[in-house]
Amino acid sequence: MNVLVVGSGGREHAIIWALKRSPLLSRVYCAPGNAGIASIAECVPFQVNQFEELTQFAIDQAVDLVVIGPEDPLCAGIVDHIEARGLKVFGPNGKAAIIEGSKVFTKQLLRDYSIPTAAYESFDRYEDALAYLQGHATPIVIKADGLAAGKGVIIAQTVAEAEEALKQIMVDKVFGDNGQQVVIEEFLSGQEMSILSFVDGETVRPMMPSQDHKQIFDGDKGPNTGGMGTYSPVPHIPQAMIDEAIETIIKPTAAAMVKEGRPFRGVLFAGLMMTANGPKTIEFNARFGDPETQVVLSLLDSDLLEVFLAVVEGRLAECELRWSSDAAVCVVMASPGYPGSYPKALPIQGLDEVQQAVVFHAGSALKDGQVVTNGGRVLGVTARGANIAEARKLAYADVERIRFEGAQYRTDIAAKALV
Repeated sequence: MNVLVVGSGGREHAIIWALKRSPLLSRVYCAPGNAGIASIAECVPFQVNQFEELTQFAIDQAVDLVVIGPEDPLCAGIVDHIEARGLKVFGPNGKAAIIEGSKVFTKQLLRDYSIPTAAYESFDRYEDALAYLQGHATPIVIKADGLAAGKGVIIAQTVAEAEEALKQIMVDKVFGDNGQQVVIEEFLSGQEMSILSFVDGETVRPMMPSQDHKQIFDGDKGPNTGGMGTYSPVPHIPQAMIDEAIETIIKPTAAAMVKEGRPFRGVLFAGLMMTANGPKTIEFNARFGDPETQVVLSLLDSDLLEVFLAVVEGRLAECELRWSSDAAVCVVMASPGYPGSYPKALPIQGLDEVQQAVVFHAGSALKDGQVVTNGGRVLGVTARGANIAEARKLAYADVERIRFEGAQYRTDIAAKALV
């Protein structure tokens, strides 16, 4: 089979790496890809928002399956566009991708179907949102309604911080039209966990749970990022609690989307908080997470291409996933200055010295034959081991072998799992 993967990050690199293990695969293309992806796939120079060019390329190259990586094209309806030309696409259509595209929609869905989540209210008028803050305890969570590249959620420690967040979103419009509405919700405390699931309507096949590290600095300090590292499994969270999350949150959400006339097909990403009162929903995403994908697909023993086809063809119920008993740890190496402004085109050394890990490229490019930095999060150094401690040791050993000016990374990824 010929496959086209759309995207340019660590998630897409990990998807292609996993697809390459399938005996069904003949050729794999990536649009637009990056320097790491270019070593295992044929990169083509189309951007993720060039729907017509991507569709025509897929037709011309006899592509059997198109896989959509990022959320922006999913929410903009790329699946509808490509399917209308008779091609198979892995990913939810525009009506289903709203589960990530609108936090107001998702919170209302959870409320309507009594699915556990934080208490909240949504607002489309700044003055009303401001008035609601008075008399509510802090910390409190402010969320822009639409897509905001992972930066639209602010955990305000004081009322003054919450007021400033509202001003930035609704008055200053730092996220443009994506901030026309906001959700204000209670702050949940506990252990965060991510469960990605393959879904084809009501059938749900959960993947291995993982835990991300959002803050830039050790000890969960500093501003939020797109994710500084992940690990899987999460041995310190009881299996009974993981099962409860699947039965009370993920499966009912898939069923609710069917009832709403928005059946979801693709990867449903549940961001969860394991609270003292059981699992609660933080958010849903309509695609593989980054860097969760790097660890989860490292542990998948099933043929990923077969699973993708089962989802697209509506026969996921026939599919049982097989998982390794190993553990995986991913440490993200980021550019100096990230998550603020950062330089690009810094030469990366030591990639050929890596011994055990797989290095997934998130923000890299080729310049005069040299791999250079080209984003905030640059590399996801991912290792497998018999347990978390071993995988962690192997990942960090290879992080030490890779060098670029000002490289920053957390030194405590997966440490929570060792306590």
